[in-house]
Amino acid sequence: MTEPERQSTFITTRFERWALPRLAAALPRWVLPDHLTALGVLGATVIAAGYGLSNRNPHWLWLANAGLLVHWFGDSLDGTVARFRKIERPRYGFYLDHLTDAYSTLVIGLGLGFSPYMLLAVGLAMVIAYLVLSINVYLETHVFGKFRFGYGVMGPTEARIILVGLNLLALTVGPLPFHLIGRGVTVFDVLGSAAALSMAGMLMRRVVRNLRQLSQDEPQRR
Repeated sequence: MTEPERQSTFITTRFERWALPRLAAALPRWVLPDHLTALGVLGATVIAAGYGLSNRNPHWLWLANAGLLVHWFGDSLDGTVARFRKIERPRYGFYLDHLTDAYSTLVIGLGLGFSPYMLLAVGLAMVIAYLVLSINVYLETHVFGKFRFGYGVMGPTEARIILVGLNLLALTVGPLPFHLIGRGVTVFDVLGSAAALSMAGMLMRRVVRNLRQLSQDEPQRR
């Protein structure tokens, strides 16, 4: 498998292109990409634990924030270290990276859903929307040979920054519950639902654009 062209237009792209190679260069040689992948998985598990434990005390959200930092470090640096040291394993890395991304997405969504801040249905809706977006990226990688691993200016790092901000908001103001159509919800349910709908909208725009491009490349025969 030839590694597809990587494309990103995220807000943090310039910063990460500056910071990640420097972090990769500073790591000791015994730290391998697989170690960083495992660290990212651990970070995701810590995030979920922090959200779940926030049922006991909201200050456990600090653990979730720490997990987000650990997850960013491991998830962002595993591929960077491989490319920096020229020890890439394209098929192995592609498979493992996206398999662990799916795990991370699932456990973080479940953690949110089992926290006092969000309904499980909303957490799962965000998980489903994110995973479908990811599936579309994998299909694009195969069809177009370009790894466009985000949508617009929003990527994984931006999502983590938003989660950190929302965690701090939750620590400050609490879940802010209210009733909507006779059901108890929180402000974070509204934000989570809006995020899921936004992801669905981004998917539809990308699907329409992809199908238009593919229909031009492969016109219907009569």
